[in-house]
Amino acid sequence: MEDKTQPVTEHLGELRRRLIWVIVVFVLGLVVGFVFAADFVHWLKQQMPANVTMHVFSPAEPLRVYMMFAFVISAVITLPVAFYQLWAFVKPGLTKTEQRITLTYIPFAVILFCLGLLFGFYVIFPYLIRFMTGLSAALGTTETFGIYRYFGFMFNIVFPLGLFFELPLVILFLTRLRILRPDLLRRGRRAAYLGMVILAAVITPPDLVSNILVSIPLILLYEISLFLCTWLYRRIQKEDEAREKTWLEES
Repeated sequence: MEDKTQPVTEHLGELRRRLIWVIVVFVLGLVVGFVFAADFVHWLKQQMPANVTMHVFSPAEPLRVYMMFAFVISAVITLPVAFYQLWAFVKPGLTKTEQRITLTYIPFAVILFCLGLLFGFYVIFPYLIRFMTGLSAALGTTETFGIYRYFGFMFNIVFPLGLFFELPLVILFLTRLRILRPDLLRRGRRAAYLGMVILAAVITPPDLVSNILVSIPLILLYEISLFLCTWLYRRIQKEDEAREKTWLEES
């Protein structure tokens, strides 16, 4: 651990610099996202069911679609930068070993986020579209999809799942910083389960199957996070015991 005692003002200044970097990357990501938004829209339209046709219901709607895609693309680009800046901010309070280990979390954070997006896009979202169109067919109506609302509905499902797939890594990071312990996660298990079920109900239609389809992966992620937290916490305890033993022998 680096022996650095900085006043609060210096810590706040450091945090401000880190946030500025994140904001700059996000703004640049918006530009990149706006340039490539149309390409992503065309690709996503190719993944849609053949009977789905996109419509525009106002002159401003295409611009809103561009901005929505630019925001999402920028968020994906900014995510690893934000994780790195967070790591750099807490780095002085970590040992050399902890610095090296936690730095490896960044690529895994990107991988987990992408896995969450893929799970939402290829598993959850197609099921929800089939469910919705099935209800429409049962009512004898024809679907008319506005392009902004369609993709907005998709991102409202896919993006939160991408973020939630970061949970195991966040738990590991907080455990490594000695902020979280396994017993805290165990005591909060019921509340966490309830929160996940509520989240699943919010981002899915009000039917039992879709709620279960989303709730089960979220609960599994929580249990995986608890397992990893327990494993890492025991490892940290052993490291502390070995460090204390070495210190006693040297003194």
